[in-house]
Amino acid sequence: MKLAPSILSADFANLATEIEKVSNAEYIHIDIMDGHFVNNLTFGANVVQALRPYTKQVFDCHLMVTNPEDMLNALKEAGADIVGVHYEVCPHLHRTLAKIKELGMKSEVVINPATPVSVIEPVLTMVDQVLVMTVDPGLGGQGFLQEMLEKVSQLAEYKQENGLDFDIEVDGGINDQTIRLAKRAGATVAVAGSYIFKARNPAERLKILQESLNQGKVR
Repeated sequence: MKLAPSILSADFANLATEIEKVSNAEYIHIDIMDGHFVNNLTFGANVVQALRPYTKQVFDCHLMVTNPEDMLNALKEAGADIVGVHYEVCPHLHRTLAKIKELGMKSEVVINPATPVSVIEPVLTMVDQVLVMTVDPGLGGQGFLQEMLEKVSQLAEYKQENGLDFDIEVDGGINDQTIRLAKRAGATVAVAGSYIFKARNPAERLKILQESLNQGKVR
């Protein structure tokens, strides 16, 4: 299982240093919010570009914006590797996902807690990753919605039955306990924000997650 520390919970004044603390993680999760789809306003392509020279980690960019198509070219130029767009804001979802792929980035479709898996089945053959929100989007530090594990299981079953190879990512309320539940359900990528960056030692928290997964122990 790949780990994706979310800089939404990091020290915004020292993001390069914060990323260095979790250099052993495969991904860096970057939440881009526009203040419309969700209330918060966070990063843009300029922050992605500013951070790109500091690490070779995969930049997993989650767009919580009302017009994601408008940002795709800038994100490509900035150095994004994966771009996730919400089903809830894409009236032409196939076209948006295809554009991400055309630009040479990996495509991801994202669903909110109230959105069923069935509505994204038509695009599952064209995505590299599916993000199941395990909290409502837009705010860090929320509790894990355990009922979302059924969606993860549904996706894992659909993937196997249809011979597909997309990653299944979970985002929200991930800690050393819930990450095990998500993995057991079939998740292959886990986003962790507050659990890592709100701790006194983020590197140690990342290590706890890795050990819990690799050794099958919950600490």
